[in-house]
Amino acid sequence: MGMDKKIDSLIEAFALENALSHKGKAAPGGVVGKVIAADPSVKGEMNELTRRVIAVIKEVNNLSFDEQRILLEERHPEMLNKPKKEKSDELKDLDNVDPQKGVVMRFSPSPSGPMHIGHALTGGLTSLYVEKYGGRFILRIEDTNSDNIDPYAYDQLPKDADWLFGNVSKVWVQSDRMGVYYDYMDKFLEKEAVYVCTCSQEEFKKHSLAKKDCPCRALMPAVQKARWKKMLDKDGFKAGEAVVRFKSSMQDKNPAMRDFPLMRINESEHPRQGRKYRAWPLMNFAVAVDDIEAGMTHIIRAKDHADNAKRQAMMYKALELSFSPQVYFLGRYNFDGLELSCSKTRARIEAGEFSGWSDIRLPFIEALKRRGYQPGAFKKYTRQVGLSLTDKSVKAEEFYKGLNALNKEILDPVSKRFFLIRNPQKIKVENAPAKEVELDLHPDNEKGGRNFRTGNEFYIEEADFKALKKDGLYRLMDCLNLYSKDGKFMFDSFEYEKYKAHGNRIIHWLPADKESFELLLKVEVLMPDNMTVECLGEPGLDSVNVGDVIQAERFGFMRLDSKEKGVLRFWFAHN
Repeated sequence: MGMDKKIDSLIEAFALENALSHKGKAAPGGVVGKVIAADPSVKGEMNELTRRVIAVIKEVNNLSFDEQRILLEERHPEMLNKPKKEKSDELKDLDNVDPQKGVVMRFSPSPSGPMHIGHALTGGLTSLYVEKYGGRFILRIEDTNSDNIDPYAYDQLPKDADWLFGNVSKVWVQSDRMGVYYDYMDKFLEKEAVYVCTCSQEEFKKHSLAKKDCPCRALMPAVQKARWKKMLDKDGFKAGEAVVRFKSSMQDKNPAMRDFPLMRINESEHPRQGRKYRAWPLMNFAVAVDDIEAGMTHIIRAKDHADNAKRQAMMYKALELSFSPQVYFLGRYNFDGLELSCSKTRARIEAGEFSGWSDIRLPFIEALKRRGYQPGAFKKYTRQVGLSLTDKSVKAEEFYKGLNALNKEILDPVSKRFFLIRNPQKIKVENAPAKEVELDLHPDNEKGGRNFRTGNEFYIEEADFKALKKDGLYRLMDCLNLYSKDGKFMFDSFEYEKYKAHGNRIIHWLPADKESFELLLKVEVLMPDNMTVECLGEPGLDSVNVGDVIQAERFGFMRLDSKEKGVLRFWFAHN
């Protein structure tokens, strides 16, 4: 069977569509299936169909991404107008939102280090809801436990939040609010809702297991207040000798809910407050007080905080408050192959294994920002997952695959194109005429702007040089066609259509004659494995500003990190 022109056209159309959906590399399986769906008559000739699909895909995959797109537009414009089935990424509605005031919400990272991808997704969800409804978004740094604080986090967490979310209204640092917590402890004492317990942990555990009240619970209010003052006094109780407990119920079915602690003594030096305070609130107390004070309306928190939400609701009731924020629980993200522990990462930084929190190998926001990732990509990823109780296990490569695709959607329409040549090899193209070549800084948004003067010598990448060992027609991208024969290279033509009909591979290049070579730039690209790739770059790269993200043709997206002593240093993002 010989494929007719209709089938050939279908194969080419679906191959180009498939390539553009998969980073410029089409796969036979997806193309064969679509051709059969479009014309079931070809099912009887699968061998011939598969052979033809593989041949066309080889041609398509040899084109640059921009050439694939242009060819699809020219030959198969109907493919661009096909309605796409898109997964809805509309956020679930929150209950009881005041349309006039919007919402008051918070995100509370631990100051054990700066933000990582987990923070970007969980905090990003709260940020998106504040965007949706309006209102206030409070970043709350919960630092009442002095034993696991990295002082660096105090400055970096707000910076990360500002870059990631862009709508933080205010930053609260809990250790700066100790006076507020002490005032609320006085309120709880007045309500006789708490007591100071001096039992050892073992003694209290016995009471709890027996579902019997601790003897400290029945002490007179005056005694409780005196004990509280003794917790505050540096000459009073020592660490471990007394805690403030909430009067919940020692008969609760859940042992964890029985007269849970609210305050304890910690005499360690605090990184921010020194030894100014010795009685410190535990998480449930500080969180309840802050939520009341902020007028929190809606809270998104990890589902393992379900018991804490119940504890805090008891505390609101004890103060006779009608305060009752809407609480939503979120499933856990489990990233397989990514270390997100701040304490473990900090130890590796201190040991010299990593250069700092912005080390390119780390999944922390500083590093990802430095590589060229955009905050919008994280928000899109978060929106797609949405508010769900389901735990999500994601392998590192799958997470980055999804994030990279979303980041590319943002970068591709705005990133200027340039040539970088890795492991440059010089070739001479016999009889190639001198030529003025102008290429586009962007195929859609910025025509022209990249000017070259070529002779008959060119730099190409080592991988392309090896491919030239096979005899046949090749194309220097947007420049000329050359013919390889017995290890020699000869000028053939300029027309792209001739290459399209008979060519093997499109190659990006830089001029290598002496005059042009002196204008080429030295470029270093730091890769995600912390290895540096040395390249030659076209002269126009000198116009790129530090912080700009470019797309190096057939290489990928990368951000200019520095310009020093004639060397441009980029950090690689992704293909």
